[in-house]
Amino acid sequence: MAETKVISGAEAVAQAAKLCKPQVLPMYPITPSTLIPERLSEFVANGELKAEMIYVESEHSAASALFGAYATGVRAFTATASQGLALMHEILPIISANRFPAVMAVANRALSGPLNIWNDHSDAMSEKDQGWIQLFCESAQEAFDTTIMAFKIAETEKVSMPVMICIDGFALSHVYEPVQIEEQKKVDEFLPPYVAHNYLDTSSPKTIGGVGFPNTYFEFKEQYHKAMLSALEVIPKVHSEFAKKFGRSYGNGLMELVEMKDAKYALITVGAIATGSGRAVVEEFRKKGKKVGLIKLKTIRPFPVEELRKACKNLKALGVLDRHISLGYEGPLCTDTKAALFGQKVKVEGFVAGLGGRDIDRARIRKAFDALEKGKKGFWLK
Repeated sequence: MAETKVISGAEAVAQAAKLCKPQVLPMYPITPSTLIPERLSEFVANGELKAEMIYVESEHSAASALFGAYATGVRAFTATASQGLALMHEILPIISANRFPAVMAVANRALSGPLNIWNDHSDAMSEKDQGWIQLFCESAQEAFDTTIMAFKIAETEKVSMPVMICIDGFALSHVYEPVQIEEQKKVDEFLPPYVAHNYLDTSSPKTIGGVGFPNTYFEFKEQYHKAMLSALEVIPKVHSEFAKKFGRSYGNGLMELVEMKDAKYALITVGAIATGSGRAVVEEFRKKGKKVGLIKLKTIRPFPVEELRKACKNLKALGVLDRHISLGYEGPLCTDTKAALFGQKVKVEGFVAGLGGRDIDRARIRKAFDALEKGKKGFWLK
């Protein structure tokens, strides 16, 4: 029977990962993701999970061991944050280039410097071009559910690309909420045993990690791109299957629309803090008769262009809340949104907010909506 527990977002990820039965767990702890390897190590130690826990010497080594695990044809999992994810940078595109369906949780935390351990999205957004599917979560329950879905998405043969599950550091990783922990049998029915399609096999020798000369490198990248785009079809399908099996859904798996049917002004949000405050302000403004809405983006890579265009076709203005800044230009999510909506009448404005863990409260959300209604340009929501 499913059991409801009050646990942190980080433990929710660990509980879900355990139910997915990874065989190898290469881990290096870093705040605020440390609770994930801690709980997984307990599961291994007490016999709840039959897996090899590898205590590596760095996050670079954790990513390398993750690569090695998938090269032998087994399901594996790891977790990291901030500078740890940055240290993995060299290995991330190698994992995706080998089409290994790895899964990793990232407790989003600001990149140094200056040194900061609080939440923003600078770590994951800085890695969005390395061939990893990126799924952002709003609640502990969503983090639990997304972890299970992530393995199925990644392991779908025509995708076969790694997945990054993003949860806001501290604001979600350390916040305790009721989470329904599903029974193992039900998860097994949804997520079958891992069958590797690409691994080192002495009976069928192959090269992994070979050189891509100029006459082939281009074509390899084209294949990876097509695989990522195929995920735009697979993610909603897996999400629909999950909803039927477990009774919970998050939009269509790509995005969730809040009061968007007749909205004239809307905000795009990502993650726990901005979305939570955004929902509250939309409800508040709706009671006052204002036609505002919210677009919660769950999938950042691949970017859901067509779904976003449909959602925004009747808007007058759209604000994009970025928790990262591409220094010298604007928030990267705003750049993606402008490109996706090119040719539509909607005016797009960017709002950089929440850097280094600064709160994105209702007052700041109200300022963004007010600016959109008054035709003002985007600005830093300090």
